[in-house]
Amino acid sequence: MDDHMEIPTEKANYTYLLRCSDGSLYCGWTNDLVKRLAAHNAGTGGRYTRSRLPVELVWYTVSETKQQAMRLEAHIKQLRHSQKEALVCGEVQIGE
Repeated sequence: MDDHMEIPTEKANYTYLLRCSDGSLYCGWTNDLVKRLAAHNAGTGGRYTRSRLPVELVWYTVSETKQQAMRLEAHIKQLRHSQKEALVCGEVQIGE
C-alpha cells in the first residue's frame, strides 16, 4: 500500500495490520481505527507495539460484525510474515 494510507474515520468493524518500526507486522481489530492507531502510537495500544514505535497502518478491511473482525484477526495472526506481506501488497485477498 502507499506510504500515506487514508485512515477511515467512520465507525465500523475493522481488522488491520500495522507496520512497526522494526519492520514486523501487528494485527488487531477495532471499531474506531483513528482512535486505535493513536493509542498504538501513544504506547497504550498493545504490549507488542509499545516497544516498536512508531507504527503505521498498512492494511485494513471492514467486516459486518465484531465477531467476523475478531475471527479474521485470529486467522491473519496464524499467517507467516510473507503471507501478511502479500496481503499488504494486495497480492492476495482475504475476508469473510
